[in-house]
Amino acid sequence: MTEFTHLDAEGNARMVDVGDKPATRRRAVARGRVTMSPVTATALLEGTVPKGDVLAVARVAGIQAAKRTWELIPLCHPLSLSALSVDLVVGEDHVALEAVAETVGPTGVEMEALTACSVAALTIYDMCKALDKHMVIEGVALWEKDGGRSGSWRRNE
Repeated sequence: MTEFTHLDAEGNARMVDVGDKPATRRRAVARGRVTMSPVTATALLEGTVPKGDVLAVARVAGIQAAKRTWELIPLCHPLSLSALSVDLVVGEDHVALEAVAETVGPTGVEMEALTACSVAALTIYDMCKALDKHMVIEGVALWEKDGGRSGSWRRNE
């Protein structure tokens, strides 16, 4: 039978003990997309969305969320992030998002990158929903991971 790392011998949820793991440099990249009408994308580019500077707010929301991932995902460890970026590129009918999280520590930053990307996408949705009821948040996924015992990994799409 497979041993689950987040369950104790009685099947109760637990946080994994990473105390004996060596601190290594770790990096994770998550990407996603918010599809929208071309009119909404133009409003984003021109800065005419009534709620304000959507891209700036979404970027800060993603960064802030990554710093609080351990409060949102019950079994995540609190991490000291050494770097975190949220890049947003407006296309003709979408916003492409990429979040990059980095740390030096005993556990990875995949959840922080995914949280940053997700919350940035949700913020775009929230700030534009009055303009576009048909927006879709899609494709939020881990694209790269470096560091730790399992080494490097890249999505092949």
